[in-house]
Amino acid sequence: MSDDHTHVQEFFTARAADWDARFPDDAPVYAAAVAELGLRAGGRVLDAGCGTGRALPPLREAVGPSGVVLGVDLTPAMLEAAVRAGRDRDGGLVLADVAALPLRTESLDAVFAAGLIAHLPDPAANLRELARVVRPEGTLALFHPVGRAALAARQGRRLTPEDLRAEGNLGPLLARSGWRMISYVDEDERFLARAVREA
Repeated sequence: MSDDHTHVQEFFTARAADWDARFPDDAPVYAAAVAELGLRAGGRVLDAGCGTGRALPPLREAVGPSGVVLGVDLTPAMLEAAVRAGRDRDGGLVLADVAALPLRTESLDAVFAAGLIAHLPDPAANLRELARVVRPEGTLALFHPVGRAALAARQGRRLTPEDLRAEGNLGPLLARSGWRMISYVDEDERFLARAVREA
């Protein structure tokens, strides 16, 4: 495992047990973000970097009982917390790295990724891997329950021009990675960038 992966695992392992308790009011913004993916009954969707699985219930609701919902995370403690919360009833949980997904090419309709992009060791390559598993014209939602400025303030840091999630950086990054950005929202109460898989 690379140093980047070890660091990410250590960060989330230390926070897994009380993660949901720290953010108890996020469910409505998760549900609203999932709604913007445009999923249909019977759809196939991945929650990449699913953590404790907070997106799995609205994803299951969107695709219905005939759909496929998968949650992938690198940190065993996060997946264990998802099981304790009963979210494994809404989707299959897989211990895996988004850099090398155990999924067939073009097997999904959409990817939902909450808070993921800041933790990617190689964002362009990792976004290309997400593109690989999504069918042409499938969708990607990069989400965070608070916007860039609010998150920076919470973490006691300043926004910099190098911030990957800045619109002027994210659009070209997605374009280099097989995606076309179609919408971008950065408000205090949420961040949501949506993209379509290029043919």
